[in-house]
Amino acid sequence: MNRKIYKGFSKELKEIIEKEKAGGRRIVFTNGCFDIIHKGHVRYLKEAKTLGDILVVGLNSDSSVRRIKPGRPINNEEDRAEVLASLEPVDFVVIFEEDTPYEIIKFLGPHILVKGGDWKVEDIVGSDLVEKTISLPYVEGISTTEIIRRIKTQHIC
Repeated sequence: MNRKIYKGFSKELKEIIEKEKAGGRRIVFTNGCFDIIHKGHVRYLKEAKTLGDILVVGLNSDSSVRRIKPGRPINNEEDRAEVLASLEPVDFVVIFEEDTPYEIIKFLGPHILVKGGDWKVEDIVGSDLVEKTISLPYVEGISTTEIIRRIKTQHIC
């Protein structure tokens, strides 16, 4: 299967997901900003992929990131999407404009919703739309925010 990047409510991606579901394949969805990819992201995406057959990553658009994380993103959505799509566990990337992935989850209808361990299952947006919601273990001390803080305090740039 080719990895592809889609924007918003793509009819093509919806059709692919429906075909895969009809063939008995389990669809896993996760989302985030994925601004500076680090080992926490990689571990998390690898584990998310083991929960099903197809991993779809919802990626906050640049405007969405700006609304929820002041001063970000560091990398633009096209760059972030390309990096994500190149990672082995990721089958599809879908860029969404909204602040939360609720509508894109509703549109795609995945079986399983996954977030990192810094999220409580009951707080995960879209959990009411899927069969199962999972909060994966968090890699302590590794986050984009922490990486940015270290760069600033070490005067690397």
